[in-house]
Amino acid sequence: MTERTTATGTRERLLLAAERLLLTERYDDVSVRAVCAAAGANSAAVHYHFGSKEALVAALLEDRLGSLWAERLTEVTDAHGSVATVVDAVIEPFIGLAADPVGRLHLRLLAQVVLGRHPTVWHRPWFRMDDWIGLLPEVSESESRRRWALAFELIIVQFGGVGTGEREMSDEAVRTLRDFVVAGLTATTGQQK
Repeated sequence: MTERTTATGTRERLLLAAERLLLTERYDDVSVRAVCAAAGANSAAVHYHFGSKEALVAALLEDRLGSLWAERLTEVTDAHGSVATVVDAVIEPFIGLAADPVGRLHLRLLAQVVLGRHPTVWHRPWFRMDDWIGLLPEVSESESRRRWALAFELIIVQFGGVGTGEREMSDEAVRTLRDFVVAGLTATTGQQK
């Protein structure tokens, strides 16, 4: 076995162990030491492969959720789709995740990370805010960044609690959320800077 194969194997074991722990426990309750122990890895393995717990969790979420958005969002934006079409491409995977027990756990984890304001550096397309800022015509970069941040926070809040007994997202609630997000992203303001 080569050193690269071993490193890839350890990295994947860490991701799997982190996923098992984070899908059953709160983000703040899962330690790097617990992840390494569950993966059967050296106590420094998370820092070696990812740099931090936050980077490990970002890699896990990007790995598990990235493919749900990447192709459709790239297709829609390459075709210069409307803001409503882009929002639809964002929300559709959330609906699918909310309908699946493991998907709901991933949504809950995403909500804990994003809404908990954990310092996270995203690497994959569509996880970074820079991928979104040019999608709102006639809106400044800073305003676009604010609007998308608010839109994602609202979407994550709404879907992040699904399946926890707090609420279920009805079709009507999803339509209202979609229309509200589109309206917020496309609203005109007196001060565009």
